[in-house]
Amino acid sequence: MGAAMRRIHVGNALSAFGLGFTVPYLYVYVAQVRGLGAVTAGLVLAVFAVAALTVLPFAGRAIVRRGPLPVLLTALVTAAVGALSLGLAGTAATVLLSAAALGAGQAVMQPALATMIVDCSTADTRSRAFAMQFFLQNLGLGVGGLIGGHLVDTSSTASFTVLFAIEAAMFLLLAVVMTTVRMPHSPRVEGAPPSAKGSWKQLLGNRAMVQLSVLGFVLFFACYGQFESGLSAYGVEAAGISTSTLGTALAANTAMIVVAQFAVLRFVERRKRSRVIAAVGLIWAVAWLMAGYAGLGHGSQEMATAAFVSTYALFGLGEAMLSPTVAPLVADLAPEGMAGQYNSAFALVKQLALAVGPAVGGPMGASLHAPYIVTFLLFSLGISVLALRLGRHLTAVQNQPSLRKSRVVAQGGAQQESVTA
Repeated sequence: MGAAMRRIHVGNALSAFGLGFTVPYLYVYVAQVRGLGAVTAGLVLAVFAVAALTVLPFAGRAIVRRGPLPVLLTALVTAAVGALSLGLAGTAATVLLSAAALGAGQAVMQPALATMIVDCSTADTRSRAFAMQFFLQNLGLGVGGLIGGHLVDTSSTASFTVLFAIEAAMFLLLAVVMTTVRMPHSPRVEGAPPSAKGSWKQLLGNRAMVQLSVLGFVLFFACYGQFESGLSAYGVEAAGISTSTLGTALAANTAMIVVAQFAVLRFVERRKRSRVIAAVGLIWAVAWLMAGYAGLGHGSQEMATAAFVSTYALFGLGEAMLSPTVAPLVADLAPEGMAGQYNSAFALVKQLALAVGPAVGGPMGASLHAPYIVTFLLFSLGISVLALRLGRHLTAVQNQPSLRKSRVVAQGGAQQESVTA
């Protein structure tokens, strides 16, 4: 990695570390510590999604026109202000306004950082760069959540103020680190549409990107959108899982990612991306079967607990396979200089899935146990079908970047033979 990429990865770890301090405790803070009730706490979570969906359509165009670094710095300052004001807010109105600022800043960080990774990497190193990003994000979230859990005290408002102040400090520290990054000169966008409306029209005309976006929605809806909503509700209600066991399951998910990420990377780099994503669909289908056994089977409580924890671990294995696959594919589908637009569009799809997923999965997981498992088992199998269909619309190198190296070697060998002759 070059110096710029190292700083970007440090920044990713810092932002994840800061988020880990507050994300697990946000509901408790608003509903109980501030005494604003469950309705306001639910609205705060909704505001995060609405803020993200509002700013992301404009973020991509800003990244293309201004570059990812200025956009990232603006997002970091906005998120820092939102985090600090959220820790000091005492009324529903100030809490919601603070959450909007924090949510908007967090949402724009994702495509801005992803575009910086694209600009500072090559087609050959991009998969490893995104794998490292995902690894550090999960490590940062896990460590931040662990430390935050020891600092927080539900009887003390000041302890939560400290948590949000730490989160704001992490964002500002990340801004300082990012100002030292020397980005390569961004390529000039030939034939770029003059307006944001035109750039979206151009993107929607890319059939492979549209299919990848549909696939991405199903991926995030069927996995990430269920972690802290439908699947956890299903575990508690159907499988009799305790809250401490739920924490263990989440830890198993993170542990699997941390342990398997780079071992999986070697396997993924030599395979077609469409087949890797299809394999993830099958792995997640097995995970949902394990969850079905945990809640609907007739085994002992110990067996149910083991099956439920295994469900989260299998999801982690699939996530480790996706991190070096999906994000680099988005970059490879983008025309030169348009990576910011494409990254923002994919981030928008992700946010939509994360907003719809809990709304659908939460009630089903809590009360409709068998339909819940069957529904998301079918969604997982649908991932495999959509991935294989996507593969038909990718070029050979887009689908399997390792072919680029072999073609260079083959061309070099052919030239050498002609010289010898």
